[in-house]
Amino acid sequence: MKKAFLVSCGSLSLGLGIIGIILPLLPTTPFLLLSAACYAKSSERLYHWLLENRYFGSYIKNYRAGKGIPLKAKITAVTVLWLSLSFTIIFVIPLIAVKILLALIGAYITGFILKQKTLQKHAF
Repeated sequence: MKKAFLVSCGSLSLGLGIIGIILPLLPTTPFLLLSAACYAKSSERLYHWLLENRYFGSYIKNYRAGKGIPLKAKITAVTVLWLSLSFTIIFVIPLIAVKILLALIGAYITGFILKQKTLQKHAF
């Protein structure tokens, strides 16, 4: 049951990561990392496939090797986070306490993303 749940979550996360490649509104890297974490705990075959995938593997390998997250991914993630949070805070949520809570969560996530090492591209 747990294995099926993790495979499902990993696949959903992978799908969102793929959509994030096409739509700049979804950050790709966090979804791929979540997918890798789910697959690592549930399916060795899917985890290996994800790491060796020519499109997704480098994101995960670079992060896990401590090389960091690409600057573009950081900028996109923080921008999308605050665009969506701002819209929600201004137009959707009527309660001030919830608005403040969302802003604090957004600030925490922003700090976490920015604190991660930035992947440096090497010219060879």
